[in-house]
Amino acid sequence: MTTQTWIITGASRGFGRALAESALAAGDRVVAAVRRPESVADLEAEYPDDCLIATFDARDVAAAADLVRATLDRFGQLDVLVNNAGRAVVGAVEEVGDAQLRELMELHLFGPAALVRAALPPMRERGTGTIVQMSSQGGRTSFPGVSAYSASKFALEGWSEALAGEVAPFGIRVMLVEPSRFRTGFNGGDVLEFAEPSATYRDVLAGVRADMAGTDGRQEGDPARAAEIIVSLAHADEVPLRLPLGREAVERISRAYRQGLDEVEQWAETARSADFEGVSASVRPI
Repeated sequence: MTTQTWIITGASRGFGRALAESALAAGDRVVAAVRRPESVADLEAEYPDDCLIATFDARDVAAAADLVRATLDRFGQLDVLVNNAGRAVVGAVEEVGDAQLRELMELHLFGPAALVRAALPPMRERGTGTIVQMSSQGGRTSFPGVSAYSASKFALEGWSEALAGEVAPFGIRVMLVEPSRFRTGFNGGDVLEFAEPSATYRDVLAGVRADMAGTDGRQEGDPARAAEIIVSLAHADEVPLRLPLGREAVERISRAYRQGLDEVEQWAETARSADFEGVSASVRPI
């Protein structure tokens, strides 16, 4: 198996940590991009030749080029970029303020976009590369209480779908990973943020809040197994554009697709009636 060099953001815990461990165990090289270098010091100690720790805040778009440059200086190439860093805010639309919404957009869209732009030139020069965007089942379907989180993941997915078509001619693949619930610490009290509940939505979202707060440590998804799948796909000849991970993700995303198609078909005639009479259907390049 060809040795690959990875950049993994948010590698201190959860999916990022599991991916770093799996890639290193497979003989790959990893740049662990974290805010707290001490959180991955053990990986560097165990793999001194193959692991580089980089202090990095995924929201800092200005630091993206330096991270890619440090990777190339140390290992000479970049094969896999994983935009993994992330978190969530739970609250109704009226409870989540602009600052919280902007922070999630910076973390889940603007930061990853800057890092992808920095990574593309060296990948394009070599004619190969894989960009792994850690999205969520919440990037394909949403529900009350997670509007801000889903908005940022929906944005990442739309941006990445266009990206995939743009870079495919240069041998670069894009994979959106859409996990269900995994034991990553995502639902931990020090990660998951709850907006201040209002009297208006306290009862409406009581079940959602309790569910999100009470699931930590009981999720059915195994991060180590998920990481093995992703590492294996990064070395494979083909990757899916979208990869739901976990039984719940497969079931909920499938249901969302079916419901969406049913609704389109229900209102199809009404929708078609908005066109001018006698005008030919548009022809698009893609």
